[in-house]
Amino acid sequence: MKALLLVGGLGKRLRPVVDSRPKPLAQVGGDSFLDLLVGQLRQQGFRNLVMCTGYLGEQVEAEFGNGASRDVSIEYSKELVPMGTGGAIKLADTLLEGSEEFLVMNGDSFVEVDFNRLIHFHRNHGGLASLATLRVEDSARFGTVLTDPVGRVTGFSEKTGQEGPGVVNAGVYVFDRTLLSYIPEGPSSLERDVFPRVLERGVYALEQRGMFIDIGTPEDYARAQQLSAELKERAVATKGRSFEEDGCR
Repeated sequence: MKALLLVGGLGKRLRPVVDSRPKPLAQVGGDSFLDLLVGQLRQQGFRNLVMCTGYLGEQVEAEFGNGASRDVSIEYSKELVPMGTGGAIKLADTLLEGSEEFLVMNGDSFVEVDFNRLIHFHRNHGGLASLATLRVEDSARFGTVLTDPVGRVTGFSEKTGQEGPGVVNAGVYVFDRTLLSYIPEGPSSLERDVFPRVLERGVYALEQRGMFIDIGTPEDYARAQQLSAELKERAVATKGRSFEEDGCR
């Protein structure tokens, strides 16, 4: 299975502290935040990665190359204009040929997740998409995910700016390749433009209870730097069983 990393965002809110590098290359504990995510994927058995680049994407490619230095294989899908989360995935279509399903991760957030468990959850429910969610104390800048008692997503609540607990999208997904046909041409958002079109086809959420951090703001980036040692430890803590051991082929 291939894993797509969405690393093309403009990162405007973070520019006051990271102004010359793309957000995923922001330094956390001596390494880039993207190194943390690649290490997490590699630890759990992923070797074939696709990086969806955009803003300052040449820096990402210069840093990671073909992935050999990280013991992975990396291909690049390069957007010339901002495409949003949905558009970036659509643009990578040709790099996913032959893949019946694939993993997607935001390049600016870390969530402690067992990818194998999420893949099993996705296959058992038979929907087009499955996403990792988290219950947080303050969901104001994330928006919330609405689900029924069996975990089927019924809708998404936009960011309200009001503080309060809620279940949020953690930015890790498993998609059936069929989902690509529901993504419109051009720029689009997964939550606003794609998921509402496929809810009736089955979108499911698996709630996580591990560590979560998003480096989208200077405050959260500072928190990530303070927790850098713990982040690295958590990234390699969930080793994940092989797909063959879990009956996933």
